[in-house]
Amino acid sequence: MGFLSNKISRDDVKPGDHIYSWRQAYIYAHHGIYVGDGQVNHFTRGDGQETGTGTFLDNIIVSSSHNHGDNPCPNCGDRSNLGGVISSCLECFLAGGDLYVFEYSVSPAIFLAKPRGGVCTIASSDPPEEVIYRANFLLQNGFGVYNVFKNNCEDFAIYCKTGLLVANTDVGRSGQAASIVAAASVLLSSPLRFVAGFGGLAVAGYGMYCTSRLVSDIGMRWDVSKVPVERLVADVADKSEMEAKPEDMMTT
Repeated sequence: MGFLSNKISRDDVKPGDHIYSWRQAYIYAHHGIYVGDGQVNHFTRGDGQETGTGTFLDNIIVSSSHNHGDNPCPNCGDRSNLGGVISSCLECFLAGGDLYVFEYSVSPAIFLAKPRGGVCTIASSDPPEEVIYRANFLLQNGFGVYNVFKNNCEDFAIYCKTGLLVANTDVGRSGQAASIVAAASVLLSSPLRFVAGFGGLAVAGYGMYCTSRLVSDIGMRWDVSKVPVERLVADVADKSEMEAKPEDMMTT
């Protein structure tokens, strides 16, 4: 496995694997679950609205679904405008990128040795059959509303692998989101201004970044619990129904 990420060949991917592929010159990675027979279940907003902010970021972080233009995939068709949990062939999921596998049950030392988030976790994976069951169940029933920080493609894949949900959803399970938050915290941290010298500043800042990433990892957090996929879907449906009621009352 590599230092920054974990590249594998297509021949080595196995059903139940959490896989990912880098997008936009390694700015971010798109994640999914390989369910076998060349198919990947993954979670996306689609239609070029990956962040859902309505800002210039939507032009930088583009749709996770591959847009074939006038030549749709013979297996998948054109799914670039689809949102939610979708199934694509492996080639469409990779969108011309390389294939990487997300590592589970890594030691804290290995976790911290990989300075980029979203490539591994301390948490352990459930057996492949459970992972595939969750991924297919969510393909049929959905995974809630996409949110780049709280509920994204990496969150989907990690839930499928572990069944773990975070009670506090300011930031979800995603290592990529945790890395962004950690980096922002370092940049805005006033105590670092008092560290003498550039070298000391760099060391202190990197230490804060690593510590923040570690405590945010799904395998280290205290506010997580194992949630059956059926209950997750029921809870999402109940929440959507409650949110829709005020609108219904306003129209009556």
